[in-house]
Amino acid sequence: MQTLLPIVPADGLIINRMLSVVKRTEGEKTIWTYFSGIGPVFEHDSDDLRSFKMYTSQLICSGQCRKVDIIKAFNVSKSLVGRAVKKYQGGGVAAFYEPPNVRGASVLTPDVLTRAQKLLDNGKSRREVSDHLELKYDTLKKAINDGRLHETDKIASNGSTKSQRSATDAKAEMGVGCTREAERVAAATGEIACAATKFESCRDVSFGGLLCTVPALVANGLFDSVKKHFRLQKGYYALIHVVLLMAYMWLCRIKSSEQLRYHSCGELGKLMGLDRVPEVRTLREKLSFICTDRQAIEDWRMELSESWMHQNKELSGVLYVDGHVKVYHGSQTPLPRRYISTRRLCLRGITDYWVNDMLGQPFFVVSRQIDRGLLEALRSDIVPKLLKDVPRQPSAQLLKEKPLLHRFILVFDREGYSPGFFRQMWDKHRIACITYRKYCTADWPESEFKEFDCEMPNGETIKMKLAERGVQIGNKKGEQIWVREVRKLTESGHQTSVISTAYSLPARQIAIYMFSRWSQENFFSYMKQHYNIDALTSYTLGEFPETKRVINPRWKHLDKKIRSENGKLARKKAELGDIEIDYRQQSGEIEKYMREKGELLEIIDQMSLEIKNLKQERKQHPKHVELSQLPEQHQIKMLDPKKKMFVDTIKMIAYRSETAMAMQIKKFLKKDSDARPLIRKLISTEVDIIPDASSGRLVVQVHRMNNPRSDRAAEHLLRLLNETDTIFPQTHLRLHYRMADLS
Repeated sequence: MQTLLPIVPADGLIINRMLSVVKRTEGEKTIWTYFSGIGPVFEHDSDDLRSFKMYTSQLICSGQCRKVDIIKAFNVSKSLVGRAVKKYQGGGVAAFYEPPNVRGASVLTPDVLTRAQKLLDNGKSRREVSDHLELKYDTLKKAINDGRLHETDKIASNGSTKSQRSATDAKAEMGVGCTREAERVAAATGEIACAATKFESCRDVSFGGLLCTVPALVANGLFDSVKKHFRLQKGYYALIHVVLLMAYMWLCRIKSSEQLRYHSCGELGKLMGLDRVPEVRTLREKLSFICTDRQAIEDWRMELSESWMHQNKELSGVLYVDGHVKVYHGSQTPLPRRYISTRRLCLRGITDYWVNDMLGQPFFVVSRQIDRGLLEALRSDIVPKLLKDVPRQPSAQLLKEKPLLHRFILVFDREGYSPGFFRQMWDKHRIACITYRKYCTADWPESEFKEFDCEMPNGETIKMKLAERGVQIGNKKGEQIWVREVRKLTESGHQTSVISTAYSLPARQIAIYMFSRWSQENFFSYMKQHYNIDALTSYTLGEFPETKRVINPRWKHLDKKIRSENGKLARKKAELGDIEIDYRQQSGEIEKYMREKGELLEIIDQMSLEIKNLKQERKQHPKHVELSQLPEQHQIKMLDPKKKMFVDTIKMIAYRSETAMAMQIKKFLKKDSDARPLIRKLISTEVDIIPDASSGRLVVQVHRMNNPRSDRAAEHLLRLLNETDTIFPQTHLRLHYRMADLS
């Protein structure tokens, strides 16, 4: 095999080992001549771009060089070379010399220019105008650059910059950011009820994306329902300002009022139409005044829950209930201990029972500082509320005509497993229950399982191997009930057993509902990380109702001692069994064996008698007593729940708003899990605020995101927000969103 030596002209530009280019000047022209070895093969003028694209793409397509060779040799872009190759492959040499398509009449006719100028005058962005008039963006951009169209609401000339606002806030005589001195004095003297919500032109406002959440907050009832149930004394800050600030705090992950100290009060104030947000002490005072009436808070929460259920009727027929413990580390009161599975410890705390839909969105929460378990919470607090509020419940006549029909479905984990409870819910209310089965029998034959395509509530489709049988559960008289048992066979061969009293549903649907319970677990995980639901917002003490029943401390002490003695007795009996085994294996030493056995029997008899006496003493004490009957050293105080209830409700509104926004952009993202991070990024993005009193609009110009994909998702969301025609609370300004132009 003969190796070819590279022969390149001395002044040539090397493309690869066989190809090169030589430049030469003829008069005022520069000619490029291509060489293969030492022989010239093609030439063209240096400014003849079409010939350059044609010949280089021909070299690439014929295999004489690679794309990367052309890119490196001529320092051109990858996209230019790629488009040229694609053009050559589609039409050959002639494709580069075809006459260009000549446009007909001008697209920007006088009528189109007039309409475009009107839209620009109304605050529409370039992108919105081009989409509305079905123009190319570049066509509109050229018309603006040529002076045929004019943008009238550019804020570069009159909008304050961040540094200017910072300097102005620092110079305020009444305190940092207190630039509306006249209004503050008027509010302090009682001349005005509260400060007016007035926006000013600002550029690059921190956390400006919070304004994008206002339509979702309005849709979830943050403002209208609050004004109905609460009042705030006269002052500079109105009730709407306080609740909006609380929602803003959770959405931008300011997890406590103390953390508000470390954020710019003036920048957050600009997002509310104020000079600054209240300081921490003022905010605490306002919250304390709002949270004085517990019944008003309860009514507000229940009204919101009912409204959310009717807004999502297709999701409110299946309700997920689970408990979450907030650990109490204080020492003001000895709250009862409860077992925390994540820590495997019994700690003092408050148990919150959350009721969510299939997507994990919360409807309401029930807090219990003295808790007797999930079943008691369901019976006394949750089920009565659901019977009143869940929409689309069948009538009594329909339930009578269809004996297998249910009102709605409750889904919970093994803590709620109780045949007696299942029977009570079905016989008394016709409520179906779904949970995991305890005390499973032997595995079923794998031949019984069939594979199903199951579409989960979030739109994902997964395959499950399922089998079903009818079984009777419950040993006690009056608690026995026939249920449907559905088992899922995993790839490892494990069988997960689910039981249900939803007699009218197919087995596949029961499995879907049960295994969608992880949406609630994901909700708890997300809320702990981002919304700080484990925090106790108030340390004020209150009084429990005296008739509240709790475990008798004396009974609890005796029960603990009995269990301890039973453990010791079991160990002694085990020692006795070991002695007998050793004697049988080693014959002889009968005297030693009899002596040791006698000593153990004596100890066992003594311990058994002591346990019997303890059980007799325990019977003399009731297991539960009323709080008023507790000794002074065991008295329990209640952590005042009003502020916690109020703050938790605002957290629910913020979470539901964030969820609603995330659901709208999933289709524009590569993964569904990217939706929430993008919403968080949007919230933290800076914006330009452009109030336009003449058109009655508050224009929010959002800065661009990290990449084009995120920009497209954000633009789609902003278009949907514009369609809501939301008016900012306490103003007449209609919110209008747009992305910053790329000009």
